[in-house]
Amino acid sequence: MTTIFTNGHLFTGKGAGEAEDASFAECMVIQDDTIVHVGQSTDGVVTQAKQNGAVVQDLQKKYVLPGFIDGHMHLLLLGQALQKLDLDGSNDLTGIRDRISLFAKQNPNVHRILCKGWMQSMTDNEALASMLDDLDPRPIYIDAKDLHSTWCNTAALQELKIDEMGDIEGGTIHRDNNGKPSGLLSEAVVFAVVWPYLARAASMEEKLNAIRGAISAYTASGYTGLVDMAMDENTWEVLHVLRQQQPDRKLNLRIAAHWLIVPSADSEADLKQVDRAIELYAKYNLDNSPDFRIAGIKVICDGVIDGCTAALLEPYTLNGVSCEPLWPQEKLAPVVSRAIKAGLQCALHAIGDKTVHMVLNVLEDHGTRDGRHRIEHLEMTTAEDAARLGKLGITASVQPVHSDPDILRAWPSLIGNDRCRRAFAYRDFVDGGAPLAFGSDSPTAPFKPLPNVYTATTRRSARLPESEETVNPHFALPLVTAFTAATTGAAYACFADKVTGKLEKGLKADFVVVDMEWSKERLLHATVDETWFEGKRVF
Repeated sequence: MTTIFTNGHLFTGKGAGEAEDASFAECMVIQDDTIVHVGQSTDGVVTQAKQNGAVVQDLQKKYVLPGFIDGHMHLLLLGQALQKLDLDGSNDLTGIRDRISLFAKQNPNVHRILCKGWMQSMTDNEALASMLDDLDPRPIYIDAKDLHSTWCNTAALQELKIDEMGDIEGGTIHRDNNGKPSGLLSEAVVFAVVWPYLARAASMEEKLNAIRGAISAYTASGYTGLVDMAMDENTWEVLHVLRQQQPDRKLNLRIAAHWLIVPSADSEADLKQVDRAIELYAKYNLDNSPDFRIAGIKVICDGVIDGCTAALLEPYTLNGVSCEPLWPQEKLAPVVSRAIKAGLQCALHAIGDKTVHMVLNVLEDHGTRDGRHRIEHLEMTTAEDAARLGKLGITASVQPVHSDPDILRAWPSLIGNDRCRRAFAYRDFVDGGAPLAFGSDSPTAPFKPLPNVYTATTRRSARLPESEETVNPHFALPLVTAFTAATTGAAYACFADKVTGKLEKGLKADFVVVDMEWSKERLLHATVDETWFEGKRVF
């Protein structure tokens, strides 16, 4: 089937002028699942298509963009989070308790009370089981907004059997003065204990429904691809089952996955996890399974600033804490080396400037430019290390939604105003020549791409659009750069740029029709009207 899209503004990239200039075509022709023409409506390809009975769709001056690709997200966690009690917007412990208490009364049949959206600042950096125990006898799990901590009541700690566990490499079981677990679990304890336990506790059908819901929400938001950044056996099994259930084994978007490597006390155990990723990569790669594949490995090298667990070059201003990366260089290097030698892409989570520096050193020693290795988040970087990204060909994989002023109010007290001026230095990355890819890190943050682009270009809050507060507006990106990072850049970052990511002849017909103005200030008023994946309208 051939379709002609005409009378629109089809985004084709940067214009010939200043950085803010964009290039647009007026017409696109797709045949089956492929773009065969992008350009003028008077072209011979268009005339021939009309003569052959092509369907003509009048875009009515709307914009057509390449399908958005979420360069960093967590699919099963998002699907499950869509069903959790949202604590976002609670101002204090009383507000949190009230919401949980009401939810418990309204949902007497659920086995566990699962919550999301808690920030440490809501409870003055305290998270004790005793603060929740009188609300309900069922286990209560509260995800920190950044997903690096889980706050549990005593019933949850008991079913996890946390009291029987010793210390876990790369994680923290917070304890009271008597050595008993106090209620907060952080970093590797979350990834290696809490997530797997809750995954096992959910039925296959519950997990399938969660992922179906997440995919539906993504296609409705304009996404035609995503990169899952914490793939494990459980999620992989669910995705495999879901894909097998589809008549054409298509999921309406492309999925690339990075296998999560959880730190252990045994270096051989670390490498065995890499070997599992290598084994799966041999079966599911870009050549033989382009829409459903393993792209590489993911290593979480430090924590988060809000939890004072991101490793910084100087101690935290709030409490004088000075922490080290979760993966020291001598432990990380063999993992990176093993993956790179097998042709896998490395995606390394680094938020603090100390960790960013260490990760850059490891990639410089072991990486290659054609490996398209990535650093995830890059929330605090020195100017020198920001410039190294481009020199080394490392992709800056960032999530502008995390730079929303409304969620950074605690940062000045945590790290001081001077260091805050180096936060989210996206313009430095671009000026240094680094490839730039946007993601959302959902469910740690809202996943819709247009608000993400809004915050990247205005450095203002998409959560509180009436506020004029900004975060480091000198690091704001031009609109064309931001849209490119959310489409072409995200495709490049996962080696999908030969298939998708642009409105270009020969690529797959993955695109989104948006009712919008080409203005960064008006992006929050834009709406996604249609999403097309491989020439089929999926929303």
